[in-house]
Amino acid sequence: GFPIWRGANWGQVWLLGLINGFVGAMVGRERTVLPLLGEQEFGLASRGVALSFLVSFGLVKAATNFFAGRLGDLYGRKPILVAGWLVGIPVPFMIMWAPSWDWIIAANVLLGINQGLAWSTTVIMKIDLAGPRRRGLAMGLNEFGGYVAVALSALATGFIAQVYGLRPEPFYLGIAFVAVGLGLSSTFVRETRGHARLEADQVAGRGGEPPRSGSTESDYDVPSTREIFALSTWKHPALSSASQAGLVNNLNDGLAWGLFPLFFAAAGLGVADIGWLVFIYPFTWGILQLWTGTWSDRVGRKRLIAGGMMVQALALAKVDEQWEKRLYLL
Repeated sequence: GFPIWRGANWGQVWLLGLINGFVGAMVGRERTVLPLLGEQEFGLASRGVALSFLVSFGLVKAATNFFAGRLGDLYGRKPILVAGWLVGIPVPFMIMWAPSWDWIIAANVLLGINQGLAWSTTVIMKIDLAGPRRRGLAMGLNEFGGYVAVALSALATGFIAQVYGLRPEPFYLGIAFVAVGLGLSSTFVRETRGHARLEADQVAGRGGEPPRSGSTESDYDVPSTREIFALSTWKHPALSSASQAGLVNNLNDGLAWGLFPLFFAAAGLGVADIGWLVFIYPFTWGILQLWTGTWSDRVGRKRLIAGGMMVQALALAKVDEQWEKRLYLL
């Protein structure tokens, strides 16, 4: 059978995809408006200072991502997912009422924790439910929900900001996203850690017996946090290469998030038009995840990662070429 589509777990998989949509929407509502807010309302002349919110978000999210999986193994996936939403509650209010740019940076620290816990945990839970043969599809479904929501949220906030201004109206959406995401996660999501432990038992040749009540990590030969860090950064070639590719991918995403709205505004575009342009990038990313995730289960991950990096390099080179032409004309 096809467990994600027809099996007993399909409802939970789609529910987690919906929840990750709200996680992505929390980031999307910032992608159009926040860089403009720094320049136009807080008067930040330096683009480096204006992008400080992105640095704080990225560093905190990276650190939280690293620990989210281990915390899920220790305490269960669902509590970590719910904790991620709880941390996200103050974020829209802090941005709406921020008297200084420091408040925006602090809000993005909390947003980084929210994303690191909630997004990572929905990925892990889908992988738990999908099993070893459908991990690519599970990841694709998760990223599809997340990045399509990023795109739609960025588009919506652009139109709202065009009509009502940069604050506070565009960030009312964030209150709704947190409320619905937290409600669904705490009420309808089921714990999936047992699926992972059952799979570990099967792989280890333990006969696939259900995990014993009260079992701990020591029953499953789990490497330490230090060992996992070493394997994923320099010891294991495949893992370290994947980590490096993920780093480059997220750096490029940060470039698009932080700089493109400023460049578009400098070219004279309105906020709604900027919202459309900001929408296109993550929407394409999300839609293609349904295809590439399934494809990776058939042909492997390596060729798709390498091909994606090449396409990204060509796209950034084209952006740089067009921007240099504009500067020359000015």
